Amino acid sequence: MEKTRTAVLVDFGGVITSSVLQAFTDFGASLGGDPRLPLDLLGRDQPSRTLLADHECGRIDADAFERGFAERLRVHGADVPAEGLTARMQAGMSIDKNMLALLGDLRAAGHPVALVSNSFGTGTYDGVDLAALADVVVISSLVGIRKPSRRIYAIACERLGVAPEEAVMIDDLQQNLDGAARIGIDGVLHTSAADTRRQLAERFGISA
Repeated sequence: MEKTRTAVLVDFGGVITSSVLQAFTDFGASLGGDPRLPLDLLGRDQPSRTLLADHECGRIDADAFERGFAERLRVHGADVPAEGLTARMQAGMSIDKNMLALLGDLRAAGHPVALVSNSFGTGTYDGVDLAALADVVVISSLVGIRKPSRRIYAIACERLGVAPEEAVMIDDLQQNLDGAARIGIDGVLHTSAADTRRQLAERFGISA
């Protein structure tokens, strides 16, 4: 018999905020070339992928990532200053107040919430009271593991005091849900606050 899902794990960028992909694309457009260049490099260029992985796992700091990624952009024709690069890449992102309300409703209904976020740059969480947002906060650079590694989800469940089979993960990237599913965590692919609320409403006893 399947355990009742009682706890929620939630991503930050692209779930609690507006789309990361859109913000990075807007930044790419501001460089005057192919708007998809930053995302293409982070997804397909091995030196860029290594920089991102090392940064998300806390092996290099934001300054080192910015220097390295600015160089990769330059190699591909986009001349950008390294200083403040991650802040400029995230400038188009905003907090989704409807998602804050949803998380508040879940916690008010007695469902513990863990934030599980791959860190990126500096200032990502500025202006957000993470302690008020979630019962547990798991940031990749602080634990040395990033999504979609199953270990980061296990850490979140351990800190919440729940089994993976009792948890649901909300993320905007399918690969991160796939990682969570490997240890038994159910997944909700986030496209909007309204749709995510609808998917959670019945099973968690909150209003749709």
